[in-house]
Amino acid sequence: MPQESVIPKKRRGPVPTGKGQPIVVRTQPDLLSALDRWIARHPEPKPSRPEAVRRVLVEHLTGERLLPSRTDLRKSRKAAK
Repeated sequence: MPQESVIPKKRRGPVPTGKGQPIVVRTQPDLLSALDRWIARHPEPKPSRPEAVRRVLVEHLTGERLLPSRTDLRKSRKAAK
């Protein structure tokens, strides 16, 4: 009986961290096209769609001051010293 070699399947995407809450979002073609254009403007390695959504969301929420910006984090560290 010939020996079978088992080749593990490669999983797509980054290694799962087990952290965070998955959110499933259904988008219309025009929004998806705009997201793809946003991705195309970035240098290699280009972000994946999920990473692009995370980055856009962080940019927006930081602009709305709902998330601390990098400079906000630096200010709080200096104040703590």
